[in-house]
Amino acid sequence: MKNGAAITGQKIAVLGAGMVGVCTALELQKRGAVVTLIDRKQPGQETSYGNAGVLARSSLIPINNPSMLGSLPRLALNKGAALRYDPLFMMRNAIWVTQFLVNARRSQFLATASALDSLICLSIRKQLKLLQENGLNEHLSDQGWLFLYRQTAEFDATVVNRDVMNDHGVPTEVLDQNALHDLEPGLRRIFSKALWIKGSYSISDPGAVVEGYARAFVNRGGVIQCGNVTAMTEAEDNVTIQFADAPDIVADQIAVCLGPWAKTFLEKSGYRVRMAFERGYHRHFNGLSGGSNTPQLGRPICDTAGGYVLSPMQSGLRLSSGVELTDCDAPQNTRQIELAEHAAREAIDLGARVDESTWLGRRPTFPDSRPSIGIAPGSRRVALGIGHQHIGFMTGAGTADMIADIMSGQPCDIDANPFRADRYISRR
Repeated sequence: MKNGAAITGQKIAVLGAGMVGVCTALELQKRGAVVTLIDRKQPGQETSYGNAGVLARSSLIPINNPSMLGSLPRLALNKGAALRYDPLFMMRNAIWVTQFLVNARRSQFLATASALDSLICLSIRKQLKLLQENGLNEHLSDQGWLFLYRQTAEFDATVVNRDVMNDHGVPTEVLDQNALHDLEPGLRRIFSKALWIKGSYSISDPGAVVEGYARAFVNRGGVIQCGNVTAMTEAEDNVTIQFADAPDIVADQIAVCLGPWAKTFLEKSGYRVRMAFERGYHRHFNGLSGGSNTPQLGRPICDTAGGYVLSPMQSGLRLSSGVELTDCDAPQNTRQIELAEHAAREAIDLGARVDESTWLGRRPTFPDSRPSIGIAPGSRRVALGIGHQHIGFMTGAGTADMIADIMSGQPCDIDANPFRADRYISRR
């Protein structure tokens, strides 16, 4: 166990009870801090609940990569399932959009891929250990996952991404149509190529895993407080946290792990934050064909042309949509998930819907697709672990380790500089 002498006995409040926040609370607790975990909902009920459950090093490739630039004319039409956007939101956030596109250029992309790979490797190692320690391995699968390509030209267009994965030692195997059918016979023969990401994992119930970690935190003496935080005020020797629905509380230090809601919280606390929201939707299907009791899919898949991810879950097949760029709390627009469902039904027998409503999640993203991990600009007592785009569930454990190291005054296991908070956050 790492030395936590600098924070032993310190009263630390962790804001946000998703995967990042719960892992951070656990890690700080292990190092001797007296930790209170605060969220408006129970642990794992927001963005961490609804993700695709993939733990894979292939996620070192962010959405804003060189192959995306070649697809911009098609994406700009705003008609596909992979990406939808609100034109007014894009105009209001023109600086973010411009910086997001600039970071898709090869040099910036390569730097981000290297940084994300280091965080992902650290996180998966920590995540596997947490699952084992807390008796949650029943939710873990090691069958990898698949990128599927309907046309060979689509596969060829991603050569840069495959080269980067190869350069970082990500184990992959290219499959032709027959090999894909042997691996996943439930898929229809509409894919000409597939890339099997080996050495990766998936989780069959992401929400249950976060809840399991939260139970472990409480069993070890941690406190979970339900409340809607609105702002904070930092003094010389403490931080006061304000609530919309409860009295203020005071802590020695805090860790802000509020995901998409961090932007409003920090701005009300005297910061400027350049963050946007890659929202996404999901629906569940039973994944059974005819009278069969055997699910039609053995591992998560990403249909690159269809713009969706389909994951085997405890409750059936989870269909997750692509990216919707709009305000954090804009009303639902189910057109994207409907397009994704249509494309998925071309590929596999989804079976019947098992949920009545469509779930909506919000994924916070900085222009370079890297999270901000470290002490807030101009602060001594406020740490940040926010902006994880699509990989917060996977990188929560590594982020927690880095936050605890930084708050303890210790060097991190990986280079923390690419994730420094002053890239897109400043103090007013």
